[in-house]
Amino acid sequence: MKRLAILGSTGSIGTQALEVVAANKDIFEVEVLSGHSNTKLLIEQAKQFEPNAVVVTNEEKYEEVKSALSLLPIKVFSGSTSLDEVVQWDSVDIVLAAIVGFAGLSSTLAAIDAGKTIALANKETLVVAGELVMKRAAEKGVNIIPVDSEHSALFQCLVGENPVDIEKIILTASGGPFIGRKTNYLVNVKASHALQHPNWDMGAKITIDSATLMNKGLEMIEAKWLFGLRNEQIDVVVHPQSIIHSIVQFIDGSQKAQMGLPDMKLPIQYALAYPKRISNNFKRLSFKDYPKLTFEEPDYKTFRNLALAKDAMYKGGNTPCVMNAANEIAVQAFLQNKVSFIEISDVIEKTMGHIAYVEQPDLEEYEHSDKEARLFATELVKKSQLAS
Repeated sequence: MKRLAILGSTGSIGTQALEVVAANKDIFEVEVLSGHSNTKLLIEQAKQFEPNAVVVTNEEKYEEVKSALSLLPIKVFSGSTSLDEVVQWDSVDIVLAAIVGFAGLSSTLAAIDAGKTIALANKETLVVAGELVMKRAAEKGVNIIPVDSEHSALFQCLVGENPVDIEKIILTASGGPFIGRKTNYLVNVKASHALQHPNWDMGAKITIDSATLMNKGLEMIEAKWLFGLRNEQIDVVVHPQSIIHSIVQFIDGSQKAQMGLPDMKLPIQYALAYPKRISNNFKRLSFKDYPKLTFEEPDYKTFRNLALAKDAMYKGGNTPCVMNAANEIAVQAFLQNKVSFIEISDVIEKTMGHIAYVEQPDLEEYEHSDKEARLFATELVKKSQLAS
């Protein structure tokens, strides 16, 4: 049995991971569940899977969760510090890091320090502090198995290959709901439009990131650290059908691609079961349903977030951390109708230009940069509201 700590169990990745667990009870056992504010779902999950512990990171929700689970033999904790502690328990084998955003960094580092295998669904962990995280994982001999569909595809393509034979990797992007649109259209886009992704079923934050193409920018930075690549080895192509999940090109010119229907349960299952593959009843890909697969260059001019992320990747230091923090603030503001779709990029660009550059930050400097960027981006959002 593989004993799992599922961090962010109430989110899109967490709920789908629990579907995988429920279908494979002879392979997986839930040891820890964590959530933030969706206590109703967290309580339901705890009652179904009866983990050893539940952590609600929103401390104001602690009494509610503790009371609801009082008749069950489940330990209930609150706060992010508790999360850092439970992931280090000897009874945990694999940590599924599915907390969205910068908030997932601390618990992932704690799990690495304890030598746990990491199934990484939180791309921001490597965007914010990729060099630090991967160095610590190497020191501890920890395996980091990617859950993102694109990075899972690359990981699968590289099994049995020598990393020095990689010429470049090509991340595929669906293009989101606004593929082919220009700035004059995007000016009037509302959150309800941006949340209508044509292929993937994801949480709100990542769906907006997909619509702005920031998600692909974050994935570029994640891939750099995850696979030890140079900036110039990372490319992006728009593939609207989302059937080819990513491609590796080797030094002899050959390419390997991983394909499948857009279903996050497949990369989740692969990461949790690795190095084994386990059977499932997921719908299979039929080429009769997809007679044409198309590819095109991304529009960096219209979808400025992708260009900003690429700039951050090349600049390095604390710049990706600053960019990520500003993006989290701007996306939340957009979801609350406080900024327009176009202004998301404005907030990010201005914040990146304002926060002092640190070439080789340590964890404390990453945390300081993140805090500073959030404060500055929040002020920009307030000014935008006044202007409107």
